[in-house]
Amino acid sequence: MSNILKNKKIIISAGASGIGWATAKVCLSKGATVFISDIEKKFLNKVKKNPLNNKRLFSYECDASNENDVKNLFKQISKKTKKIDALINNVGIAGPTGTIEKLKSKDWEKTLKVNVISHFYYSKLAIPMLKKNKGGSIINLSSSAGILGFPLRSPYAASKWAVVGVTKTLALELGKFKIRVNAICPGTIKGDRMVRVIRDKAKFLKISKKTIEKEFLSMASLGNWIYEEDIGKMCSFLISNDGARISGQIIGIDGNTIRMH
Repeated sequence: MSNILKNKKIIISAGASGIGWATAKVCLSKGATVFISDIEKKFLNKVKKNPLNNKRLFSYECDASNENDVKNLFKQISKKTKKIDALINNVGIAGPTGTIEKLKSKDWEKTLKVNVISHFYYSKLAIPMLKKNKGGSIINLSSSAGILGFPLRSPYAASKWAVVGVTKTLALELGKFKIRVNAICPGTIKGDRMVRVIRDKAKFLKISKKTIEKEFLSMASLGNWIYEEDIGKMCSFLISNDGARISGQIIGIDGNTIRMH
């Protein structure tokens, strides 16, 4: 076991399943103390059964799109620690599938609220804790859709481009405090969310799920799935001292995705 994150304290939003939980497990395996929040009780209950729970793993229920919930979360975390080494803004939803004139305003608004505004809530409260630490790292989860267009997924693409803009801006604002800010852009991740995305696109276009899946994989020059743990490994690297000179970067872990249609 490598201890490159020993004694480092990390907050992960939407950390009880998917990319968030995969990242938490990688960070824990490298010696970190991890604070995760999630809206899903069933996933949080699974996390509570982890042998590291209440030693180096702490979990909290929180609706990331509700500012009061996030404030309460940070109050609870501050009882355990006054400073942190990293914040991973992982929370995000897939949003609706369809052409823009057919999408509902409430679905657009919800996608932006969860995928962008929640990052603001977390970052606003994490930055003072990073400053107390005399530096650290913020990692924002964007997407290949944050650097390319994504037909039938306009609110998702808009939200992920916004994450890139916030990342670049925060890197400039926080550099003088030795706080590094980067974004990770995952490609086609093997997992439950992609199953739903493929299902919805197949339904909208009235073609088979297998056809959609093959099409997604063909969009990257490596032509294969990306795994949730791949994202966790990059987060671990960026948080560690090995990533100490990296900031303001938009890092694709996507098998070199060259198109999204």
